[in-house]
Amino acid sequence: MKDMFIESLKNLFRKPATVKYPLEPSPTPSNYRGLIVYKEELCIFCTKCEMVCPPGAIRFTYNEDGSKEFHYNPYLCIYCGECVRACPKPGCLIQVEETAPSATEEELPNWDDLERKADESKKRWLQARKKKKS
Repeated sequence: MKDMFIESLKNLFRKPATVKYPLEPSPTPSNYRGLIVYKEELCIFCTKCEMVCPPGAIRFTYNEDGSKEFHYNPYLCIYCGECVRACPKPGCLIQVEETAPSATEEELPNWDDLERKADESKKRWLQARKKKKS
């Protein structure tokens, strides 16, 4: 008990070993890969990034007119860089040394609904394509 009390008193006068987050940002690890940045103007909508994304953080929705929309969930992304490697268009998907912004519960996208919509829109798009070929 006495040793614990002495150690507690010593700790009162030592420099803290932790980072004063959120007042000071946490140091970025040396092997940090960074946030994925998407540039729609360069995208050819080949959906290769969606196919290779291990956690499913990239989804495309198919519109009635045949166009596609890109959706990315930075909170689901594991930052493996597979989408960047698979992208045939240089500069469309890149990794930058930024972290995903912190979000409150209200700001988080409803990813379950988006995934459901993406799956349904892809099925409708494929059915429409089959009908055109017939």
